[in-house]
Amino acid sequence: GLIVPVIRDVGQLNLQQISGATTDVSAKARDSKLTVNDVVGATFTISVLGTVDVFTPILNPPENGILGVGRSVQKPVVRDGEIVIREMLTVTLTADHQVIDGAIAASFMRRLQATVERPAALFR
Repeated sequence: GLIVPVIRDVGQLNLQQISGATTDVSAKARDSKLTVNDVVGATFTISVLGTVDVFTPILNPPENGILGVGRSVQKPVVRDGEIVIREMLTVTLTADHQVIDGAIAASFMRRLQATVERPAALFR
């Protein structure tokens, strides 16, 4: 099955700290040195299937949400009345509606979209 390492207290970490924690836990996984504590207690997961355009991620209890990130593909889009080719990324959110209200999940997705479209805003 899928083993998902947990990065704890992400809400209190900056982007550089999250990157470092991800690097550390990835190295532990590659070296087969993950402990039970490294893989239990997740509340939110990010799943990346870089070879698939779109997929529906499935919650693993006790998670409250899981974000599925597909691959980036070039697609025609309309910008300023013109059809142009742009890189497009499909991101899918599965949320436990017993815990997360749909309006909050939708707000999260709008904020995520704005951040992905303008990543410089992360550094202001």
